[in-house]
Amino acid sequence: MTHDELIWDHFKFNAEQRLKAFNFFLLFSIFTNGGVINAIDKHLSPWLLLLLGVFLCILSAVFWIADSRSSQLLSLSVEAMLNIEKNYPAVCQIFRLDAEHRKKFVRYTVAFATLLIVQFAFGLGVVAYSLHLFCVAAR
Repeated sequence: MTHDELIWDHFKFNAEQRLKAFNFFLLFSIFTNGGVINAIDKHLSPWLLLLLGVFLCILSAVFWIADSRSSQLLSLSVEAMLNIEKNYPAVCQIFRLDAEHRKKFVRYTVAFATLLIVQFAFGLGVVAYSLHLFCVAAR
C-alpha cells in the first residue's frame, strides 16, 4: 500500500462512517419523534414521554460526540490530501478547490450540528411537557 492509498483509504473510510452514523441518527430520531407524537396523540403515560425526551437528548449528545470524532479523523487526512494533490493538474485538486470555494456555513458539520441541536431541544421540550403533565396530574 502506498502513502497515497493509505491517506485516501483513511479519508474515504471516515467519510463513509460519518454519513452512516448520521443516517442511523436520522433513523433513531424519526422513530423516536413518531413515538412522541403517538404518545401525545393517544394520551399515553407522561412516564413514556419523559423516557422518550431523555432518550432524544442522550441520542443527540452521543451522536454529537461521534460526529465530532469523525470530523477530527477526517481532518487528519485533509492536509496530506492537499499535499498529494500538488502533483495533479489544478482542475483535479479537489480538496484545494473545495477549501477555496467552500462557504463558511455550507458544510456537513453545520448541517449535522443544526439537526443535532434541534433534536436535543425537541427532547428537552418533550421532557418539559412530560413534567408539566405530572404537575397537572398532581393537582
